[in-house]
Amino acid sequence: MSTLTVTKHHGLGNDFLVAFHPGVDALPELARRLCDRRRGLGADGLLIAESEPGFAARMVLYNADGSRAEMSGNGIRCFAQALASRRGDLDPQRILTDAGERTVTLMATDDPDTILASVDMGSVDPIGEPVGWSALGCHPDRPVAHLSLGNPHAVVGVDEVGVVDLAALGSKVPQVNLEIVEPGERNDEIRMRVHERGAGITEACGTGACAAAYAAASWGLAVPSDGKLVVHMDGGSATVELDAPSQGRVTLTGPATFVATIEISL
Repeated sequence: MSTLTVTKHHGLGNDFLVAFHPGVDALPELARRLCDRRRGLGADGLLIAESEPGFAARMVLYNADGSRAEMSGNGIRCFAQALASRRGDLDPQRILTDAGERTVTLMATDDPDTILASVDMGSVDPIGEPVGWSALGCHPDRPVAHLSLGNPHAVVGVDEVGVVDLAALGSKVPQVNLEIVEPGERNDEIRMRVHERGAGITEACGTGACAAAYAAASWGLAVPSDGKLVVHMDGGSATVELDAPSQGRVTLTGPATFVATIEISL
């Protein structure tokens, strides 16, 4: 029987397992097994680190249900923390993902288990509405944006995120990440909840925070301060910097926290 070492991390409660070169062919099955919160270790996703010439590493992401995803803003910060620990430095990292190249800048914090990381998330691009979107029954006057950060998002402006049955709405469009957004207490803040493709409701979503900030700024729901919006989520807050004047590119800054190193039998 072989063993596999994984580390567990979270970005604002959005938790991931990281494995380097696991030597396992059935990675979707491994993700489902390890991410199961009752019979496994529990996580929103499994991140596989692979060697890639010219990059610090390649990140391959499997959701908790075993489906493969292109990108995760919280996941890549957790991945970068695991890679930094393995390398023994906090140097900037060029990481290749299924959504393309991403550069991560890391900073130490007062907590030795937590780093602060900024990720160049690339461009935010409009996409068509997902199949089955009409089933949500959004009022035609309600602001809606369908956007891609390498993975698909649908952002909806609502009056109060806490009263929305997000699980029911998300189940109607399971092929996209669904974000609901309301104004924050300040003009440069928003509040967001998310139902993630392949994982369900999570405490935070990095790509979702970027999509929500971009949409909120474009609607006038929030006004960036020095080009930045703060996105408050159930698990905590992240900062999204919008590339003025086009606001086409975004940078995500938030924490990643190491939880544990775990040896599992395969």
